[in-house]
Amino acid sequence: MGDPRKLRRKYSGPGDPWQKTRIEEEKALLKEYGLKNKSEIWKHDSKLKNFAAQAKRLVAQRDEQAEKEKKQLLKRLQRLGLISAGADTEAVLSLTIKDILERRLQTILYRKGLANSMSQARQYISHAHVLVGGRQIKAPGYIVKTEEEPTITFVEASALANSEHPERKIEKKPDAKPEQEEKTEKNRKKPKRKKDPRKQPKKQQKKAGKKKEEHKK
Repeated sequence: MGDPRKLRRKYSGPGDPWQKTRIEEEKALLKEYGLKNKSEIWKHDSKLKNFAAQAKRLVAQRDEQAEKEKKQLLKRLQRLGLISAGADTEAVLSLTIKDILERRLQTILYRKGLANSMSQARQYISHAHVLVGGRQIKAPGYIVKTEEEPTITFVEASALANSEHPERKIEKKPDAKPEQEEKTEKNRKKPKRKKDPRKQPKKQQKKAGKKKEEHKK
């Protein structure tokens, strides 16, 4: 039967793994989009680099085949919602990592209000609660096509298909008081209480009594 084929990863990591600015940017993306690890960022970044390389190659070539491939590339990216209709190859070169992260099924499910958070959207997808175009999708990183976006729903057999399900209700947090108001409330002085002479020490009571007698004289 032959030796089994060795599976190789389809993405490349950063050239400088210890670049501070890149590490901080990746941390922010992990938090904002609810990603599992940095390899998810690198996978999408490799796709963008592939699209950019194709666009550059097709711009350099000026024959009929290149024009045909250019139209196919632009049409594909329009279907994925990465560029608008009528865009050219310059729009392909200006794509950023956030553009493709916004087209993930996990992100769109959250943006449509079907989940309360990115992590919850990821959980719904990985637990096979979500349908896209009538198909069950379990990959949170699935890139949704523009024609598929209106078809995103929950599986009929799932309890989440009911809009009244408690997990689907978005709880609104009460507005927090501004910091200035909190400070003013803390700084408000409490009214001073008059001291009861009966609770004073005996020495102070004797002194107060002597002062009263002297004042009468």
